[in-house]
Amino acid sequence: MTESGNSHGNADEVKRKFREALERKNAHHAQSGGAHLDGHSKANGPHNAASHKREFRRKSG
Repeated sequence: MTESGNSHGNADEVKRKFREALERKNAHHAQSGGAHLDGHSKANGPHNAASHKREFRRKSG
């Protein structure tokens, strides 16, 4: 019976360690730059109008 109590204690210890590691990870990501908002993008905007209208041509031949 002492073994099952000990394994339950070990499981709680493992859960505690994982929870602490997750909290450290989340705290680290909260400090970092977020979604790289300080960088420069090559795209001018995600929803800009096209500079010209697309032209469709019938296949000849």
